[in-house]
Amino acid sequence: MIRVGAVNYLNTKPLIEGLTGFAPTIDLSLELPSRLADRLAENQLDVGLIPVIEFFRAKHYRVIPNCSISSHGPVLSVTLFSRVPWNAIRSVSLDEGSRTSAALTKILLHENGPIDYRQLPIERPADGVETDALLLIGDRAMKACLPGFECSFDLGQLWFERTGLPMVFAVWAVRPDVELGDAATAFEKAKKLGLSRAGAIAQREALILNLDAGYCRRYFDTIIRYDLGEAELAGLRRYYREAVALGLAPEGVELVREYRSHPVACR
Repeated sequence: MIRVGAVNYLNTKPLIEGLTGFAPTIDLSLELPSRLADRLAENQLDVGLIPVIEFFRAKHYRVIPNCSISSHGPVLSVTLFSRVPWNAIRSVSLDEGSRTSAALTKILLHENGPIDYRQLPIERPADGVETDALLLIGDRAMKACLPGFECSFDLGQLWFERTGLPMVFAVWAVRPDVELGDAATAFEKAKKLGLSRAGAIAQREALILNLDAGYCRRYFDTIIRYDLGEAELAGLRRYYREAVALGLAPEGVELVREYRSHPVACR
């Protein structure tokens, strides 16, 4: 069996629709993105839909081609709520489930000067933090209102305004010693099936999450992107360079675009 881990968030559902049907050898489990990265690093998974910052930190993973969780502007599910204006933020609580978005927060807030970053455990109520700002991701961010926070900032939109490039949040990463065999094509097939069933998935997941089904459908159709083409790779390289500049990722990492391809330097 091929041990595959994915994120248990709404934005992941089109990528895993029918996945085990296309490849019965896949044993699929669902987890927080940060924990997925740890399980992949500890050889508890063979393939993981992991935060891209963890792909760079691991240095040696390969990427399933043409699959990602990205945005070309607003992302809705990565939000920094703040009690103060952007330039006045001096302390931030970071969602425990986040690593790519936590690093993105540090990149975008770097010009503010020293920031006190703290972790918000997944079980702790979001509105109880004492920091100026609070980063939430995934379904937790989509459902949060937090009326006690004066401002909210969509980090996908802020990244796009700053760079003009997509923001890639997660990719399918494969351990270097793993051969997928016939299962390699299942990920692209699942993505195509999931996108063709966007309406049905939205209706199904909306009931589980207590969200509006139309809102979920538009989220799939107009907000989240699932490809990993040239535009997304350009955004990924820019993110990597900025993460390296702040010491958030190691230098000299190569971005392997496709599972069996030669590395393409991420510089």
